[in-house]
Amino acid sequence: MSTPDDAPPPAPDRRTLIADTAIGLVAAGGLRSLTHRAVDGAAALPAGSTSYYFRTRTALIGACYRRLAELDLHDLDGDAPPVPPDRDTAARALGGLLHRWLTEGRERQLARFELSLEAARNPELEPELHRAGLHARARAAALLAALGAPRPQEAAELVAAWTDGLLYDRLAGSLARSRPVPDPAELTATVRRMLDAVLAP
Repeated sequence: MSTPDDAPPPAPDRRTLIADTAIGLVAAGGLRSLTHRAVDGAAALPAGSTSYYFRTRTALIGACYRRLAELDLHDLDGDAPPVPPDRDTAARALGGLLHRWLTEGRERQLARFELSLEAARNPELEPELHRAGLHARARAAALLAALGAPRPQEAAELVAAWTDGLLYDRLAGSLARSRPVPDPAELTATVRRMLDAVLAP
């Protein structure tokens, strides 16, 4: 007899399935591959399903932003250091998170960069992207405040910019294909230097 532990995870709701499928399409083929019909096909949904939930391409991209933010927050909360944190435990937690995003989360981060560029070209999408990024910055500001940052919000903006720069360089920069992914210890050491810089008086 099966037990609850043996049961498969619940299937995602249809909106989540559509958003996840759209993100996968963008990661694999760029924004040119993102159409309602392509999402229906890749998700094995009846024709017209994606357009029923997200009438326009802008609405579909907005769903991607929200889903990416949700997944990133899930990762942040899962890897959060114990409270109260110290710099070493915070550096290990953030280093491990970056390693995850550079390996098993690689496709998701590539999609995020691609979709972010679209917001720079489409004013309708900019507010959605802005809202999607607020929660992660709030989490970072809270962590930095607990570590003693004198201006945690300003420090969080610097950490977010640094993190995006490192991820982009390692995933899509000129040496991304020839340079190995840094191991967690290397990333932890790099994060520690970054924390020391933003926490300096």
